[in-house]
Amino acid sequence: MIKTRKQLIEAYLKFFKSKKHKVIQNSPLIPEHDPTVLFTTAGMHPLVPFILGAKHPSGKRLVNIQKCIRTGDIEEVGDDIHLTFFEMLGNWSLGDYWKEQAIKYSYEFLTEKKWLGLNPKRLHVSVFKGDRDAPKDTESVEAWRSLGIPKERLWFFGKKDNFWGPAGKTGPCGPSTEIFYDTGKKKCGKKCDPSCSCGKYFEIWNDVFMEYHKTATGYKKLKQRNVDTGMGVERTIAILQNKEIIYDTEIFSPITKKIRELAKISKPNKEQERSIRIISDHIKAACFMLAERIAPSNLDRGYVLRRLIRKSIRHGRLLGMSGFADKIVEEVIRTYDYQHLKRNKSFIFEELKKEERKFSRTLERGLRKFESFASGRKQINGKNAFDLYQSYGFPLEMTIELAKERGLKVDEKGFQKQLKKHQQISRQATEKRFKSGLADSTTETTKLHTATHLLHRVLRDVFGEKVRQHGSHITAERLRFDFNLDRKMTGKEIKKIEKMVNDRIKAALPVKKEEMSLAEAKRTGALAFFGERYGERVFVYSIGNYSKEVCGGPHVKNTKELGKFKIIKEEGIGAGVRRIRAVLE
Repeated sequence: MIKTRKQLIEAYLKFFKSKKHKVIQNSPLIPEHDPTVLFTTAGMHPLVPFILGAKHPSGKRLVNIQKCIRTGDIEEVGDDIHLTFFEMLGNWSLGDYWKEQAIKYSYEFLTEKKWLGLNPKRLHVSVFKGDRDAPKDTESVEAWRSLGIPKERLWFFGKKDNFWGPAGKTGPCGPSTEIFYDTGKKKCGKKCDPSCSCGKYFEIWNDVFMEYHKTATGYKKLKQRNVDTGMGVERTIAILQNKEIIYDTEIFSPITKKIRELAKISKPNKEQERSIRIISDHIKAACFMLAERIAPSNLDRGYVLRRLIRKSIRHGRLLGMSGFADKIVEEVIRTYDYQHLKRNKSFIFEELKKEERKFSRTLERGLRKFESFASGRKQINGKNAFDLYQSYGFPLEMTIELAKERGLKVDEKGFQKQLKKHQQISRQATEKRFKSGLADSTTETTKLHTATHLLHRVLRDVFGEKVRQHGSHITAERLRFDFNLDRKMTGKEIKKIEKMVNDRIKAALPVKKEEMSLAEAKRTGALAFFGERYGERVFVYSIGNYSKEVCGGPHVKNTKELGKFKIIKEEGIGAGVRRIRAVLE
């Protein structure tokens, strides 16, 4: 019987390998070719170029497990099902099989005794009901009916529930069909159905059929139809282990057990249990982010990381704990079999401790601010409570607890009003920042991506072969490149690096693309530092006889297309890691 995380992952990969899918590697949490999102939120993000029509070196049928971060539900974490970090099992058809076959694969893996062996009579299915942009998905309906799903377990929903994407204003998109497992709970009311969040129906699988391209004027049919399917590991394990709560599964239990031990709580009350869940989820997410050398900061990914760490520390204090993060990290590393967690263990510990020291000072200032708000008053108003939350990291429950000790009340409705206003502003700012859609394959981005290869090679020429890429992020405006160096670059070195890159650009070097095995690529001298993300077949890009790297991103045909390379900033982002920001003028 399949019961554990490891067994589920092995079975899923084995099943789709038997259906002629090639296993591709788990990609980083930082999307290399998609500047429209901060993190990899689904298995499809690393495949964006191939969904848009580029040829994948492993073929048209792919399968993998992908680690993901989603920040949209951070405030919901602590309930029974929401998570920040999770793993997604996925399989793809890039212009190959279509709806009927995808649905049959889903059903077979879920219900056959050889695989998960779930009771088919407890499966409910939702399908896109259609609207003015796209018709009802009758093809999926027919496929499900042919498998024996009766009409009373077949549900029809609109775009909100059964139509994927695009992430921005334009891009590939299409209807989805989702599979839910009936937990056996009583319905919460007459209108209880799979779209309800009461917990009766557990979503375990999602088949997305990308058959449209949303344009500025409407929806058009795609030339290449793609199937993108996903199964959440944590939710599926909960079903297989007969658990109603994700945090009660073997993925979380060693971590939550350690937190209870550290807090000396054997039977937590409702609020303590929520804090335990938040700490276990947020420290886990922070671990995986730090393992990719993302450092806490006040911007973008660093801000999300800082928020997760500080919220964990706050809830640890509510449980009477301090200096606990490193002990939980040990449990996270033991629970997962990712080598990069072990390799970056010291960096993870160092950054967590550093952030805890910084936040301790912030908390002290916050307590003084609370005293000024409370002095001579009967109530902490909503605006002040939100100021404590936003500026000093005080959760509402912490402010309520402090107020209660002084016989004061807190305007909770006023706080929620301020919070809602803040979330709306943040959402609008995020939408503005990441407005370009599913992916950015513009001419500007393509040029900067190619320039990154030149920069990498030049850095190795200047500082030695020990230098290697630690991450990159490219938009249409600039490139960002992280690499290992244990000191700040001098102004003279920056000028030298700029000149060396520009000399290669002026040399009009041709850019050549080849497909080969990873082993062959390494034999020919191609740089390939991210071994965990590559598949058996890879693309190798050569820039003249100067640069040679394994890569899947977009490139120009010749360096003469690039323009003038200029470094606009060089900074340290962590122990022994520097970051260069550069533009093409």
